[in-house]
Amino acid sequence: MVLSNAYNYINVLDKAADASWTRNDVLANNIANATTPGYKRKDVQFETYLSNAVAGTDSLDERIANIDLSTLESTTYTEQAGLSYRADGNNVDISTENVELAKNQLKYYTLMNSISDEFNRLKAALRTN
Repeated sequence: MVLSNAYNYINVLDKAADASWTRNDVLANNIANATTPGYKRKDVQFETYLSNAVAGTDSLDERIANIDLSTLESTTYTEQAGLSYRADGNNVDISTENVELAKNQLKYYTLMNSISDEFNRLKAALRTN
């Protein structure tokens, strides 16, 4: 994390990338436990926290500038703990997990590209001055 308001977009993107990385680990764990009796699917909550953090009537730049990054953390939770798809109590659907994993990987690479683009804009601005 870069400690300057000039890097707030990068810091928020960094937090989102961290959450996506965590989700990748959680989804891989779900896939690994798809046949484990009694295992319950887990997921990561982040997008709602981010949405709440940037909600408001100000401009997006102001909301990002005023965001409290220390409260912007992901949480892992067990999804629908009472639901089971099989008699052994497992609620992991391997097809859904594979789709979610692919979707999350695309999100992660998009976030990495966005971070790179932000640094490139900063470098370009420094070169012109």
